[in-house]
Amino acid sequence: MLGCLAGLERSWAVLITQLMLPRTPFCALWLSWDSLLGIREPRAYLTTTAKRLIVDRIRRQALEEVHLTELAIFAEAGEGYPSPEQIVATLQALEQIAVALEGVSVKAREAFLLHFLEGQSHAEIATHLGVSTRMVGKYLVQSLSCCLQGVTP
Repeated sequence: MLGCLAGLERSWAVLITQLMLPRTPFCALWLSWDSLLGIREPRAYLTTTAKRLIVDRIRRQALEEVHLTELAIFAEAGEGYPSPEQIVATLQALEQIAVALEGVSVKAREAFLLHFLEGQSHAEIATHLGVSTRMVGKYLVQSLSCCLQGVTP
């Protein structure tokens, strides 16, 4: 790129370089090369340049820390949601359960769903279905045995 700029006037070269090259310490030194030749206090110039580099580095680290903090917050917020793979696996498992439960009665299927999906107790299911708690237990055993048969080949 420097060879391409050799034929242009110095002001155009500076303008193009400022637009095309990122701001780095090397670019800053290259752009101020003419002023470097007339420095009376090189130690003071180097000290000022070093201080500015340190300030730039601290600013960049502060921005990185803020960015990493935001990413961590975003990652924590996303933990409560299942991944697409988990959703597909869950849907496949539910399909297998639905196919397995086709072999039981309507009351046994409803008892299974009330107990395992809604978390109701045997007594609540018995009241809902109008049967005894012992019958609810039998319904659950029937449903689970059908699910087990559906899973094993």
